[in-house]
Amino acid sequence: MAQETVNLESADDVALADRMNAGRKAIIKELGKRIIGQSDVIELVLETLFVGGNSLIVGVPGLAKTLLIATLAQVLDLKFTRIQFTPDLMPSDITGTDIINEDPTTGRRQMVFAPGPIFSNIVLADEINRTPPKTQAALLEAMQEHRVTIQGRTYQLDEPFYVFATQNPIELEGTYPLPEAQLDRFMFHIVIEHPPEEEELSVVRTTTAIVDPHYERTVSGPDLVAFQRLVRRVPVADAVLRYALSLVRTSRPKAKNAPESVKKWVAYGASVRAAQYLVLGAKARAITNGRYHVTFEDIRAMAHPVMRHRVLVNFRAESEGISTDSIVDELLERVAVPASGM
Repeated sequence: MAQETVNLESADDVALADRMNAGRKAIIKELGKRIIGQSDVIELVLETLFVGGNSLIVGVPGLAKTLLIATLAQVLDLKFTRIQFTPDLMPSDITGTDIINEDPTTGRRQMVFAPGPIFSNIVLADEINRTPPKTQAALLEAMQEHRVTIQGRTYQLDEPFYVFATQNPIELEGTYPLPEAQLDRFMFHIVIEHPPEEEELSVVRTTTAIVDPHYERTVSGPDLVAFQRLVRRVPVADAVLRYALSLVRTSRPKAKNAPESVKKWVAYGASVRAAQYLVLGAKARAITNGRYHVTFEDIRAMAHPVMRHRVLVNFRAESEGISTDSIVDELLERVAVPASGM
């Protein structure tokens, strides 16, 4: 089967795709004024923006997780809020609550809604696993529906809206694991590692000097909303869709074609959202690589960040040192790529 060539619907779509690609390059350039290296992490963060998803960033302290998201908000000139998650944080501390407001002229009192920090464009949930599940759950409706419901009243959040959460993988004392339902709301689980020696040297050199960068803002909030709609219009061949779904379905222990390693080490396989985000992430990757169609390689490139928090290993796997990433590696080896060559 020859490679199928597909295009976006109109010249306007192609022009918008070119603008999105140019905007991506401009954002990366501006981020480079504060963030050194971490190109793979930045790419995944930008794909999160272009899809309209939320992402979980996991790494040890000192790797600029918070700085990256705060700088991104500055570059895009979007309203940014950082919420430091602590054990005593309450849901109303995130969503907001009704307060009594007194009119100084008439003395009349009435209940007025005071919005919480969730009413922003980019919300950074710092160390999200340090707060109990009840407070973590306050983010669920906002992440999925872009709205919050408080005392029976629904408040719509401004677009674009993103939640980026950070988590420390090594400090487990006093933490609360994220429920599977909340993990599933995150498009990507992004792992941030220590940079190579020369990059780390540049970090030390730069951060111990005076840094006061000026950012050129070439992409706006409305641009991001337009990019999100464009991504969803990118066509995907049926063979590519089926390949994405095969990766997800094969990760489930009860699947007929699941490999022995999955049956042995996986407690729960990836959800339907995994297939959706594989495709959406692949669409964004295609456009940002100057293509207007999705390939099998685009799907494969999304497999680890999309599936590593959705494929849950059992106790036996943990005791034998088997990671989710190694399971995903085997899925990529075992699930055959169709012969169309896309």
